[in-house]
Formats: sequence, C-alpha cells, structure tokens
Amino acid sequence: MPSVLIPIPEMDFDPTEVAVSWKVLTALGHQVIFATPNGRRGSADDMMLTGRGLDPWGRVPVLRRFPLIGLLMRAKADGRRAYDELQHAPVFRAPLKWEDVQEHDADGLLLPGGHRGRGMRAFLESLVVQQLVLGFFAAGKPVAAICHGVLPVARSVDPATGKSVLHGRRTTALTWKFEQKAWMVGRRTRFWDPNYYRTYLEQPGQPNGYMSVQQEVTRALASREDFLDVPEDAPHHWLKTNGLSRDTLDDGRPAWVVRDGNYISARWPGDVHTFAKTFSQVLAEGLPLDARGRDGVA
Repeated sequence: MPSVLIPIPEMDFDPTEVAVSWKVLTALGHQVIFATPNGRRGSADDMMLTGRGLDPWGRVPVLRRFPLIGLLMRAKADGRRAYDELQHAPVFRAPLKWEDVQEHDADGLLLPGGHRGRGMRAFLESLVVQQLVLGFFAAGKPVAAICHGVLPVARSVDPATGKSVLHGRRTTALTWKFEQKAWMVGRRTRFWDPNYYRTYLEQPGQPNGYMSVQQEVTRALASREDFLDVPEDAPHHWLKTNGLSRDTLDDGRPAWVVRDGNYISARWPGDVHTFAKTFSQVLAEGLPLDARGRDGVA
C-alpha cells in the first residue's frame, strides 16, 4: 500500500486541502502519515470552517454567530464533513514531528496550503519542511502541492544547482487572480483586518501582486511560461476560473491540476478532489520523479 506523508502546521491550515486529500487517498488504498512541528494534533483555520469573522459584524460577539458572506467564503460542505471525519482518525490525532520524518518514511509527499496565521507562516518558511521536499525530490519520489503548499517547494533549493527544485518544471499554484479576488472581498467585509487573505504583502516600490503566491513561484521557475494557468481555450473554462465552482469526486470539470512527471500541483481547494485522485494515480504508477514526461493538465 503506497504511503503519503502530509506535513501540516500546528494551526491555520486549509481544512479542505488537508481533509479531502486524506479522505480521497485513504479511500483509494493509500496510507496517510501526518506530521506537525511539535508532534501534537494540528487545527485548521477556524474561519475557513465556520465562516465566522468574515462579515462586517464579525467582531460583534452575538452577531458573529450568524455569518452571511462567511457562508460563501468558508469551506464547502464536503470539505467540512471530511475535516470532521479527520478529527477522529488516529493518524491525525497522533502525528509525528516534522524533524522525525524523512524521505524513506513514505512513498510520496503532499503539501497542502492555507493562507494566513502564525502556523501557516511557520510552515511555509520552515527549513525542516524544505529539507523534506529536497529529500523526496532527490530520491525521485512523487511530490504534490496545492495552493500555498507550492511555496515550500519553490523555496527548496537544490544544493547541486543553487536553484529551486521547480526550476525547469511546470507548475501551477494559487493564482494572483484568485488571491486578489479574495483579498478585495476581505478588505471590505473584514475591514478591521483587511489583509486576511494575503500571506505576504508588497513592500514600498514593489508592483501590485509581487508578493503573491503566483509571482513568487514564477520567480523560481526557468521561464514565466512554466507557470500554467487555465488557457482561454480550455474545456469548461468558466467553471475552472469563476472562483465559485469546485470539483467533486465525480466531477473534475472545475479543476485545474498540472502534472509534470511525478510532480503534481493545483491552485486552490476547488481543485482538491482531482488533485488527490491524480496523485493517487502517480503513486500507483511508481515512476521515479525524474521520469519527466509532461503529462499535461486536468
């Protein structure tokens, strides 16, 4: 049974990207191993679960219990159900420590995302997580990353080349279009904390979007063209780009997943079912990561 290591932060991760990935991979016969920085059970971003705090009245103690815009922005029902199931899974309740796991402990590595908070920043910037990425790439084992989870991959520098392990590969990640759209909504509805949907902000002199996920990942690539967003002529283009439609286990039309050999990437929670199913297929094939067939997108 192929095993998958999913390192997660202590807190603030996206519930859908973690729980649905776990549920799909487990259902398809894979063993999932979780790891956190301290070996204690992690917790997801509560606002992504409940929607509370995403409305203009989100700071009012009684009114915050009645989200409106928050219901549209939070995790969808299948993600919330999967996260509720995950809470009772022994593998999630008793994770390993980041520093205690290595490449030889699993057949594949999956990096989920999440956009804000002390926990996510620690995950995205962790040298321990980057060393895990380097180990899996060096061993030729499959690696998958979704949304902000692509950042630790882009930041993992191959000591032999001095370049990112993504240099020369194709990838997607959270697009600036999606990140900016959520940011603009949050600036109006969560006005006391207008940058909730931005993990990193531009500094004086930097152009708009310079610190977005898409732009940082793109700077790590060999060519700007290696960052793949949905082309205009893609089937079901509107479903893939409207920012509202999400895939399901049986309907991958809204999803956009990029495969480059044994490296898999996706943009946001709306891609996660197809993302996890594609990764399962890659694990089943058992190809080394340097089998660089560029298999395209879903």
